[in-house]
Amino acid sequence: MHRIIAAIMVAGVCASSLQAQTRPPVSAEPVLTLAEALARSGASSPFQDAASAGVRAAEAQRRVAALRPNPSIIAEAENVAGTGIYRGLRSSETTVGVALPLERGGKCGARIALAEAQIGRASLQADIARADLRLRVTQTYIVAVAAQRRIGVAREQLGIASEVLRAASVRVRTGRASPLEEQRADVAHVAADGAVERAERSAAVASANLARLLGIPVGTLDVAWFQQLDAIRQSPAAGTAGTLTAAAARADLNTAAAQVRLARSQRVPDLTLSASARRLEQTNDVAAVFGVSIPLAVFNGGRSAVAVADAQRDQSAALRRVALLDAEQGIADALVDAANAATTARNAAGPALAAAQEAARIARIGYREGTFGQLDLLDAERTLLDTRTAAIDALTAYHDAQARLERLTADAPSPKDTDR
Repeated sequence: MHRIIAAIMVAGVCASSLQAQTRPPVSAEPVLTLAEALARSGASSPFQDAASAGVRAAEAQRRVAALRPNPSIIAEAENVAGTGIYRGLRSSETTVGVALPLERGGKCGARIALAEAQIGRASLQADIARADLRLRVTQTYIVAVAAQRRIGVAREQLGIASEVLRAASVRVRTGRASPLEEQRADVAHVAADGAVERAERSAAVASANLARLLGIPVGTLDVAWFQQLDAIRQSPAAGTAGTLTAAAARADLNTAAAQVRLARSQRVPDLTLSASARRLEQTNDVAAVFGVSIPLAVFNGGRSAVAVADAQRDQSAALRRVALLDAEQGIADALVDAANAATTARNAAGPALAAAQEAARIARIGYREGTFGQLDLLDAERTLLDTRTAAIDALTAYHDAQARLERLTADAPSPKDTDR
């Protein structure tokens, strides 16, 4: 009679564990998809606000660059507070006028060209900020949905461990097994309970991080999307020439070239023209005074500033080649990572998972009939857990590689007309 009761309870273990493995999770909460998360992240983001502020600053700098130098008011009093006939103001000469600086060498045009290059770089930075935000949201979403999937696996394993512990207790009470089996099952149950607690804590943090990016509470995520393996996006035929990375490096080089032009224009000295009216106190007459001033490039001829700008331009050109090389290597690495993770995920979620489930099923039956020991059952259950975990890790790596690949191959916007 005791053996019949034990067999019935062990059979319950098998039935409940198989049902836990095959039954998909059911949730009444609305599912937040990745597309919805990406759309929501663009509504309000400090990253995009910072990029927009950079564009506005560059546009304001362009308006400043187009301004001419301000004129100056000249006021002079000569032949005052002296001796003899120059005592007091009797022989004073008062001059009042205006001095107007005249820029030479194309300084204004060089400033405007530099400002427009900076506007283009700032506009491109806004596009880069959007692409980076998309990558950040996608990666955070992947971590959150993987954490939710791990909670489901941990809870299923906890249910199995509970049933195994209950069955082991029955076997020990009926004298079919030693108390050591119950101790092993209890240890497995404690470990499974701790795994659930860790998974729930990690999922809570991941969901909170995603909620901070989106600005809304996060509930159930799209597990079906997470378990789907799409075709791996290939590298563009034109390489990295049309990507955001290449456009940013090219914009930096254009800005450096504009700096060279501005430094060269600074070598041409400016003129200052002045026109004044002078009043003679003794005769009460008024006379016009005209003047021209030009600085002498004796100590600073501007060659050093041009050399600095030339070196910075060469540095930007070298950094552009480095950026293109890094982008090509990053694309190649992301392609390999995505392909390897896809292969691992297919195996772990397909043949390997099926084999692990079958091994666990056989181990449960054998444990029920007494042909397999408890260690065989625990080892089979541990292998099944490892296979499920490996599948989640591989899917996480696959989606992360796809997200990085999408960011690295993001197309740069078409050049805009910045003429004003």
